[in-house]
Amino acid sequence: MTASHTVKNETQETAANYSHYGKFIEPGESIELSNSTLKWHNLAKKDEPVPGDIYELARGFLEKESGAGNLSELGELGFIILHRCGHDFYFLLVSSWRNDNELWESVFAKNGAAQTDFEPFTFAGLHRGTFCVWELAAVWHEQQAWRRYLLSAKDNAAKCDYLQDQYRGEA
Repeated sequence: MTASHTVKNETQETAANYSHYGKFIEPGESIELSNSTLKWHNLAKKDEPVPGDIYELARGFLEKESGAGNLSELGELGFIILHRCGHDFYFLLVSSWRNDNELWESVFAKNGAAQTDFEPFTFAGLHRGTFCVWELAAVWHEQQAWRRYLLSAKDNAAKCDYLQDQYRGEA
């Protein structure tokens, strides 16, 4: 890349001192919310997994939101990624399949011990982040699982197959 093509905003380029590392995806128990069944993925460094209390807090948060009618736009099937980003910041990404082949997403976050529960995560501008490189491992698995479902008879057996198709591994 020549100097004339260098991105001016430092937040948009890879920092010279960035050192990438692996993370691990661990499936959790699916969750029932309103009319949705969502598979669960915990994502974190292998030696710093999502703590059990955060996992339970996230599930409880979604159950409360669902009970209050705040997740009524979810599709029938989908998945969740609970991503531990650093020591005590967590993204809770709720994705569902809608309109046959579209992935829709709601984003929540918890930042540190002072924030006692998850909250909707808002974005400052029109052009915003979607999935990070680690989250894309779960998204890729789910895209492939959904594709298999779309090519199936789409009956109850196919729904069960989709829900049982879990990913555990490197991200």
